[in-house]
Formats: sequence, structure tokens, C-alpha cells
Amino acid sequence: MNLNTLEKRLLNEFQRNFPLAKKPYAEIAMKLGVDENLVLQILEKLQSMGVISRVGAVFEPHRIGASTLASMTVPESELIAVADIVSSFVEVNHNYEREHKINLWFVVTARDDKHLQKVIREIEEQTGYEVMRLPMLENYHIDLGFDLKWT
Repeated sequence: MNLNTLEKRLLNEFQRNFPLAKKPYAEIAMKLGVDENLVLQILEKLQSMGVISRVGAVFEPHRIGASTLASMTVPESELIAVADIVSSFVEVNHNYEREHKINLWFVVTARDDKHLQKVIREIEEQTGYEVMRLPMLENYHIDLGFDLKWT
């Protein structure tokens, strides 16, 4: 994947402290010395390439709505298809494979617990596999931003 200097700066410099402004992308553009439309075009390009999955706020769990970590045991031959179904739900932030019998993990976020349970039931119905709910018992802050090293 060949990213230019501007694309790399956008990815690296705005993982944290996203501007809380009426026009955040204009503010980012100003800091990068480019036009707001170019910033939006780059983000759209990076998303279509699969470099980023979303741009959005991350809230402390249970401050707004309800959420849970969830997992499934899926045969290897069906993993990609099941992961695609899981990812099709707007309530699913991301999913990933783990090398374990319980191999598909994801986070579900919803407006309230009733809707959260409904989404999980729908995932089970559409995939044919049981979802293990793993609600958070204790909160730990993990900074998911990191300095990107470009070779």
C-alpha cells in the first residue's frame, strides 16, 4: 500500500484530539495546510481501501447507551462469511479473529440494553451461531492510538 505524505500525516496526527468544532475537517485541513474537501476525499479513499474502518468518537462504556464484548465459535471455512454478516450491523464497531476455538470477537453498541439484546439475537439468527456475551465488569483505559512507523 503506497500512501503519500499527506495521507500518512492525516492518519498519524489525528488519531487523538480530534477537533471538537463545528467544522472539524476544516480545522484539520487548516493544520495540514490543505483544503477541507481534500481531507474528506482522503478519508473516503482510505476507507474504501480498507485502511480505516470509521472516523468517529469513542465513548467511555455505558456513558451513552449499552455495549458488550461478544464472541462466537465459527468453523474456519465459514469465518469470513460470518464476520461479514456481523460487520453488516451498524451496532458492531469492529470484529477480529483470534487463534482459539472461540475465534470471532466483536463489540456491539446500542442505544439501550433492550436494543443490544435484539441485535445479538439477530446476529445469532442470521449466522446460525450462538453469541457469547462478555459484558465489562471493570473499566480499564487502553489508548488505542499509536505512532505509525512508515518504512
